[in-house]
Amino acid sequence: MQISRIRALRGPNLWTRSTAIEAVVHCAADECDHAALPGFEDRLRARFPAIGALQPHGAGQTLSLAHVLEVAALQLQAQAGCPVTFSRTRRTSEDGTWQVVVEYTEEAVGRLAMEQAAALLQAALQDTPFDAAALIARLRELDEDERIGPSTGSLADAALARGIPIRRLTSGSLVQMGWGSKARRIQAAELDVTSAVAESIAQDKDLTKRLLHAAGVPVPLGRPVQDVDDAWRVAEEVGLPVVVKPQDGNQGKGVTVNIGTRAQLEAAYAVAREYGDEVMVERFLPGHDFRLLVVGQQLVAAARRDPPQVLGDGRHTVRELVDIVNQDPRRGTGHGTALTRIRLDDIALARLAAEGLTPDSVPVQGQRVVLRNNANLSTGGSATDVTDDVHPDIAARAVEAAQTIGLHICGVDVVCETMLRPLEEQSGGIVEVNAAPGLRMHLSPSFGRPRNVGVPMVDALFPPGEDGRIPVVAVTGTNGKTTATRLVAHLLGAHGLRVGMTNTDGVYVNGRQIDSGDCSGPKSARNVLFHPETDAAVLECARGGILREGLGFDRCQVAVVTNVGAGDHLGMNFIDTVEDVAVLKRVIVQNVAPNGFAVLNAADPLVAAMAPVCPGKVIFFAADRHHPVMATHRAQGARVVYVDGEHIVAAEGSWRESVPLRDIPLTRAGSIGFQVENAMAAIAAAWACSLPWDTIRRGLAGFLNDSDNAPGRFNVMDHAGATVIADYGHNPDAMRALVQAVQSMPAARRSVVISGAGDRRDQDISEQTQILGAAFDAVVLYQDACQRGRADGEVLALLRQGLAGAARTREVVEINGEFTAIDHALARLAPGDLCLVLVDQVEEALAHLAQRCAEAAQKGAA
Repeated sequence: MQISRIRALRGPNLWTRSTAIEAVVHCAADECDHAALPGFEDRLRARFPAIGALQPHGAGQTLSLAHVLEVAALQLQAQAGCPVTFSRTRRTSEDGTWQVVVEYTEEAVGRLAMEQAAALLQAALQDTPFDAAALIARLRELDEDERIGPSTGSLADAALARGIPIRRLTSGSLVQMGWGSKARRIQAAELDVTSAVAESIAQDKDLTKRLLHAAGVPVPLGRPVQDVDDAWRVAEEVGLPVVVKPQDGNQGKGVTVNIGTRAQLEAAYAVAREYGDEVMVERFLPGHDFRLLVVGQQLVAAARRDPPQVLGDGRHTVRELVDIVNQDPRRGTGHGTALTRIRLDDIALARLAAEGLTPDSVPVQGQRVVLRNNANLSTGGSATDVTDDVHPDIAARAVEAAQTIGLHICGVDVVCETMLRPLEEQSGGIVEVNAAPGLRMHLSPSFGRPRNVGVPMVDALFPPGEDGRIPVVAVTGTNGKTTATRLVAHLLGAHGLRVGMTNTDGVYVNGRQIDSGDCSGPKSARNVLFHPETDAAVLECARGGILREGLGFDRCQVAVVTNVGAGDHLGMNFIDTVEDVAVLKRVIVQNVAPNGFAVLNAADPLVAAMAPVCPGKVIFFAADRHHPVMATHRAQGARVVYVDGEHIVAAEGSWRESVPLRDIPLTRAGSIGFQVENAMAAIAAAWACSLPWDTIRRGLAGFLNDSDNAPGRFNVMDHAGATVIADYGHNPDAMRALVQAVQSMPAARRSVVISGAGDRRDQDISEQTQILGAAFDAVVLYQDACQRGRADGEVLALLRQGLAGAARTREVVEINGEFTAIDHALARLAPGDLCLVLVDQVEEALAHLAQRCAEAAQKGAA
């Protein structure tokens, strides 16, 4: 068994809406039935008993090693605690080759699970050792490192529950919620509206305390100190016991409380200096340590924090009791778990010594042994929810403290005896305020009711009814998708929206090109959805990107499928038939929002058949309103777009709206059939986006089919009285559409300049010239810049083969180089002739043609 490719599908894809790892697996003949391998399953189960059942998916089916790999990769993740359930194995057209797809929640974990599942199978085949327990521990640790922390995760979960799209921007806690101009960002429990000034104030404990004191909020006495002697002077001034802590610390690092002697103070000062240059000494307030969480102008949660401690049983040592407590599965080493493991570090040893204990002491039954003075969860403390106990006056003080500092989300640390009485009545006070507070103690308290604090935080970012989404139109098809994409973007722009667009020519935002090249994949889509100027997005979704990585969005408002026809790129990446192409293209239809629309070509049976998988509604379009699909859909009162005489008509029930074809320059008054189809698709998409019809009409009239608006899409030029048409058509369906279009244009002599893409099948390359040979008098063949795996001359030979027995073509010329071929064809043009140039290097070829046409015009004028 060999794996030739592993790739991550990071968005909705051919297999599932979930993220998944896809592997291409090759099995030898004797590996196509795992049951025929003597002792294999027994050896596999001995190494990984938790693999579960290896059951065929149907009667009479056998399970190859590829199927076993699927089960192993899924179960390894499941045993590591990952919430994964989906997997699939599909036989390809190649003998002994399968595609194995397994869901993942963290990409690194999914990749490692797939790779190590293969190693597990090899160990079972070769009867060599394999430590599955160690691997599962490694996967669990990797998952904890990779996955989003509990604080940020609570916000992410709350956002997803409201339908707000999210995406991590870093491996840490920086997350974007929403798209484009409606996007907001959070980092841990900190909102993007919180100023750096407020955060800086919160980090300065002395400044914070002075501001709170000035606002009348009770705080402990104290100040920053210069050295140990100064620290002792402050301790004497404010009265023992005291607290020593870094002035700009966080998470309780370097904090020592309840200091009553000079020796303790000196030790605490040294610890505090390890975490900051400035040290504060302040009066120790007796009572419990409480954390109050403020969001906006309300208190949303409160918890009492208790220091790390163990309870003696008269049998175990302190060290053993700590080990027992740390076995709690809720305790981990970082912030990814509800609790943190207790550490027997220098601070804990000093605390034990103060009680006359060592790690090897055996506490008596019921003896409470405190291992730290501070109660932070990050140092092993525990939390008890007390939200329902908070006195209104204390809640008001916490909100006042947060607003005084300027924090939208604020963790307010309070020390007092109880939450049931005002602070002033019990000599309590606010000892710190924290930006980006940890939320673990509220989400998963050790005792008491969990609080879903992510909900009010997300509500602070997005008002009720807002989901952070912008209109997203996804466009795919075999032909016409780039033109449709550009026209839809133009219509949205005519409505005053700043439009982000991706297509095979580049990425554009608000009319400005920000990337070039073929940008019809998910990475470009994500870039547009991240851009702060994007009010609406129109995204061309080509087959390659969907296969390689899935979609760059979770769902779209509108999905447009222009056609499937005879397909394209057949024989590549296991897409062998037009039915395979249709299954791939319908991915965007399957991911339409429930309140969205799929815009489908009713005249293409494979496209029309996509309607049942659309979660939203469907708009069918076709030139023939009497087509059975159109007639049925319209009879049901649903939306359709069709051609009626010299108009494109949109109809829903008894309502109609029409646009004259003469007012749509793209169609040349309706004479170019495939552009009429593109216009219908774009009109339907704009209708689905609820654009006003006056805006749609104005946008259609202003979209000229030139090299600026639609480069390489039937761009018509004049060359000294001859008509030159530049187009990027590159498959048989495109040739048929182009032939039909140019036949409506008068010409004395017709010529065509063509090459072929080497990554197509032989028959697809030859068929293009078979079609052209019946419509053109002369054919100029050229070899393009990239042969895509073909040898020199191979593509030209296939093109010439297609011209054998051509009904009309009488002249065939082979030229080396695209621009040389163009110049050859232009030089032979006479007034009244027509030349179709099928360009390869679109921008360069269009610029070359424009220059030659301008030179011809100047020569004629002279």
